[in-house]
Amino acid sequence: MTVVDEWIAKAKADYQGAVTLNRRRSEPLPDLVCYHCQQSAEKYLKAYLIKNGIIPPTIHDLSGMLRLCQRYDPTLAPLDADAGILNPYGVLIRYPGLSATADDAVAAVNAIRRMRRVVRRLLGL
Repeated sequence: MTVVDEWIAKAKADYQGAVTLNRRRSEPLPDLVCYHCQQSAEKYLKAYLIKNGIIPPTIHDLSGMLRLCQRYDPTLAPLDADAGILNPYGVLIRYPGLSATADDAVAAVNAIRRMRRVVRRLLGL
């Protein structure tokens, strides 16, 4: 298994975790749904950067990573809005001061679905 494959596997696990958690109706966990959506996007983008010979930065800023990815494929630009939706959930959601709602969780799942579809295609998946 290559490093790219490992990043993809972890991204897939975060995606599956987010989708599964989002289906909970009893005691929903929207903070965790949003966090795992952001983590999935981050890992897919890092896999894409590695595939293109770039060591990914150790940051959680999806918008910044997406700009790096766009150097290799400018068609990623439409994902800027989705990166913006998910960006706050990489760090801020883990601490007091920001809480996600059920609607936020739905928006995050929709955003990662769009990002995942595009990046996985570019990764040849």
